[in-house]
Amino acid sequence: MNTPMHETLLIIDFGSQVTQLIARRLRELNVYCEIHPYQNVTDTFLAELAPKAIIFSGGPDSVMRDGSPRPPQSAYTLGVPILGICYGQQVMMHDLGGKVEAGENATAEFGRAWVTPTNTSGAFINGWFKDGSGREQVWMSHGDHVSEIAPGFEVLGTSPGAPFAMTADLSRNFFAVQFHPEVHHTPNGKTLYENFVKLAGFSGDWTMGAYREEMIRLIREQVGDKQVICALSGGVDSSVTGLLLHEAIGDQLTCVFVDHGLLRLNEAEEVTKMFRENYNLNLIHADETELFLGKLEGQSDPETKRKIIGGLFIDVFQKYADTIEGAEFLAQGTLYPDVIESVSFSGGPSVTIKSHHNVGGLPEKMGLKLVEPLRGLFKDEVRELGRELGLPDSFIGRHPFPGPGLAIRCPGEITREKLEILRKADAVYIDQIRKHGLYDEIWQAFVAILPVRTVGVMGDGRTYDFACALRAVTSVDGMTADYYPFTHEFLGETATRIINEVKGINRVTYDVTSKPPGTIEWE
Repeated sequence: MNTPMHETLLIIDFGSQVTQLIARRLRELNVYCEIHPYQNVTDTFLAELAPKAIIFSGGPDSVMRDGSPRPPQSAYTLGVPILGICYGQQVMMHDLGGKVEAGENATAEFGRAWVTPTNTSGAFINGWFKDGSGREQVWMSHGDHVSEIAPGFEVLGTSPGAPFAMTADLSRNFFAVQFHPEVHHTPNGKTLYENFVKLAGFSGDWTMGAYREEMIRLIREQVGDKQVICALSGGVDSSVTGLLLHEAIGDQLTCVFVDHGLLRLNEAEEVTKMFRENYNLNLIHADETELFLGKLEGQSDPETKRKIIGGLFIDVFQKYADTIEGAEFLAQGTLYPDVIESVSFSGGPSVTIKSHHNVGGLPEKMGLKLVEPLRGLFKDEVRELGRELGLPDSFIGRHPFPGPGLAIRCPGEITREKLEILRKADAVYIDQIRKHGLYDEIWQAFVAILPVRTVGVMGDGRTYDFACALRAVTSVDGMTADYYPFTHEFLGETATRIINEVKGINRVTYDVTSKPPGTIEWE
């Protein structure tokens, strides 16, 4: 499916761990942007994309190394504004005639730093230096440093380790900063992005209302008069996908809700009831519990479990596709973070963090083509699109639920006994969060049942039951996350309820790991 046509800002990715945060900041400003690995950005690519502005991301390499990442030279001659960030600043200075040197103790900076202005005029830094002391907090992460700026550039701000922390060639609208304005620890970073897109002349045409209309048109062009099967899980992503497709093609759509036996308590009944009673959708409730649990029996490796579940999903959809005459497409709710996490910036063999069962296309044997209308969106944009489509806030605000379901919240071997215990414990935990009015403050919360049994004392008797871990995180888009700071009173009350109400658990722990280094889910 082609991307809707908007004024486009190109982000050339040099391998930074926070490149996607640049895109998030720009989308918040209603600016459409795309992230592309540096080696994919050729002269031909630039000519076809015709970006209105370009941002060079940070990256882990050194511009002094032979073969280090570079943008094409044609990027500098397009006549559009460019912003270089960290490594992006260094590569810009190096390419345009400046000098970069290896970091030393006096110039390497990691963490919080303060930039002092040397020039407070100009549209790029308008409103940037808000601090009464005449300086602004930023987040640095660099070893190499710019030792000589390129001809035509001037210094806008300095820091103790970066004499050229902010530079600009005003005649060409080229700007470069050594720090990362996209991260939380650069509190006023949004202002620089606002100023940059204003300088570039963006009108802010990236809205979910416009996206909805254009995606409906693109879906109709792609599908024609053929039938589409939508993988409906009941989560926000697949539900928005289903409703968007239904608006585009009506009765050509059949939604298949696969009950794989790995759902939360009463979820299958609640999802099928909601869609059948509130939306005029063709819906098949496919109860495939025995198939999935049978294939997962005895499996404990997390990647093996994910691949088994992903393969079975495809088999199930194929089975139902064979019953629908003219079915040629499969729709699913793949999001941009799924794509980013599954593919490295280098475009080569990547270090896979974890497999996403809905990324990477379909085997040729399926004979179905993909429709992925949300593939370019972040989670909060999907929620906004859901509101455009009329989904109630109570549904849009539901916590994310993974495609593999409870399988990845059950480390080790999956058994029916453990799944039943996990469902009940999770229901108690979510009920507690709702009762305390915390549900909307939390990005995602769940229970994981641990693959160990522990000794306990209940009443006058000895128990030897499972331990569980509570998980709750705050996040914006799921790419980074921090644990939610529950009070000890809440945790104590919740642990007591779970132990008293859920037979099979005698110990409760709370997971305080952030992402990174952990992932949100346990597997």
